[in-house]
Amino acid sequence: MSLASRLSAGETVFTAWSGVPDAFTVEALAGGPFDAVTLDMQHGGHHEDSVLRALLPITAAGKPGLVRIPVGRFDMASRALDFGAEAVIAPMVNSLEDARLFAAAMKYPPVGQRSWGPTYAMSRGKTADSAAWLANANADTLALAMIETREALAILDDILAVPGIDGVLVGPSDFSIAWSNGETMNPGLEDMMQAIGDIGRRTRAAGKHAAIYVVDPTLVGRYVEMGFRLIAMGNEARYMALGAGMLIEAARTSIK
Repeated sequence: MSLASRLSAGETVFTAWSGVPDAFTVEALAGGPFDAVTLDMQHGGHHEDSVLRALLPITAAGKPGLVRIPVGRFDMASRALDFGAEAVIAPMVNSLEDARLFAAAMKYPPVGQRSWGPTYAMSRGKTADSAAWLANANADTLALAMIETREALAILDDILAVPGIDGVLVGPSDFSIAWSNGETMNPGLEDMMQAIGDIGRRTRAAGKHAAIYVVDPTLVGRYVEMGFRLIAMGNEARYMALGAGMLIEAARTSIK
């Protein structure tokens, strides 16, 4: 079942967040409890070659692979899809032109201008039926525009109305900087929660998918109530720190 289908069915999907450009590390993430894995090219270390290689263990594990491209690299959106990604996240979509360029790179005609070449994607999806692939690709691949600024918030409804934009992902760290006019970076800033909730509700009302990056897992229930269904959490360093801490604590506790 595709990521798009799961989200459309109302399922809450948790994605791991990978910044380490190593396929073996990504393979370990894909074998863990997360429903999906996101490869981060914006602030993480992933690059074109690591995305090509790291999507393989994700698809082999039967999980959706997502890619966050660098700012403005809409050409990489098409490449990520050709490599086998099911969704692409575009940061700093602050204008309608950004949204339109992103959608154009993500969708085949007549919706967009994506060029044909899903050689790796079809192989990793274990299909040779190019006609069926073309017929379903626009619906099965998700274009998620990040909402991180006041400029993006002001035109949210217009972004959501762009053909080919399937939803948005809120980046609460950057959003908190914008919301506080540069006074603080606090992804759990209470003062902005009403605005985040408004984004979730308006996105769902438009029939699109609402996603959010979560730093504090105790906020997940609150975000789900706001309409967010794709939840991105942590990164490799965070996972290792938590796991190592639990192991050491259990070991020390066992010593008489």
